[in-house]
Amino acid sequence: MSDGTTTPGRKRIFSGMQPSGEAHLGNYLGALKRWVDMQDEYDCIWCIVDDHAITSGLAPKELPGNVLDLAVSFLAVGLDPERAIIFVQSDVHEHTELAWLLNAVTPKGDLERMTQYKEKAQRFESVPAGILNYPILQAADILIYKADAVPVGEDQRQHLELTRDIARKFNAAYGHTFPEPEALIGDAGKILGLDGDAKMSKSVGNTVRILAEPDEIWERVRTAVTDPQRVRRTDPGRPEMCNVHSLHKFFADEATVADVAAQCRAATRGCVDCKKILADNIATTFAPFRERAAHFRAHPDEVRRTLDEGAQKARAIAAETMAEVRRKMGLRWRDGLG
Repeated sequence: MSDGTTTPGRKRIFSGMQPSGEAHLGNYLGALKRWVDMQDEYDCIWCIVDDHAITSGLAPKELPGNVLDLAVSFLAVGLDPERAIIFVQSDVHEHTELAWLLNAVTPKGDLERMTQYKEKAQRFESVPAGILNYPILQAADILIYKADAVPVGEDQRQHLELTRDIARKFNAAYGHTFPEPEALIGDAGKILGLDGDAKMSKSVGNTVRILAEPDEIWERVRTAVTDPQRVRRTDPGRPEMCNVHSLHKFFADEATVADVAAQCRAATRGCVDCKKILADNIATTFAPFRERAAHFRAHPDEVRRTLDEGAQKARAIAAETMAEVRRKMGLRWRDGLG
């Protein structure tokens, strides 16, 4: 896929991530691990969605560094510019152009019913229009590449259903243009933070950086909440109720996970021991990421070149789609004058 074209017989998929800096454990388990595995099966387009990020109120001076840090994370975990297109959203202006045009077919009521809009709107005394229209830009991100499918978590299913509905409405109004992308729901399930309460988030402080050193990983994991009913080491544990135990399956084989669970129930292994096993396995898994990240941090021009080349490939696809959209919407007015 290094030339940015579609491989015959392969579906094209798109997904993006907001640049909040270096990726963390939740990003890895919920998306990045899966994205890496998908690169041999699909034509993949991976995007750093900085246009979306401006709705979060991030200081402009912080955004460029966050973009670069996330790009390093992408490359460190194994997203491969030879097998996928990797780029920054704002480098392809067709995303925002299509988003504006999709406003013409998107009912305001559909946007107001979005669960994430209702949650985010409560944080504002006066809700910015960008919070309401956020899902339209998400739809444009996907539809501009005519993606066949999108890898999403369960919490993003509603947004993808809206994208499918927008595609249907556009096709009905202007002629068939966009496929209705299917949802590729991962099997990771809902991944709680180390606090065992909220979704993993750097802003909440309940996660681990994917490029953290082993000592830092242990410092974070050792604070993790475990089975609340296991007060003493001699108390029998309930691994099915322990958030730490739920993370073992991502970093150990089935035999190790089963052994940890059995010793937890028998009270022959304490919660601190269980956390130490998890921290060590996370550190081992992330070790190659730290090594690759060190290379890219020492060679930032290589990262910039990857993003520039990715944007060039993305623009070639997006420009073709926009030419079709403009023609169908009557925006190539010179052509319509005869």
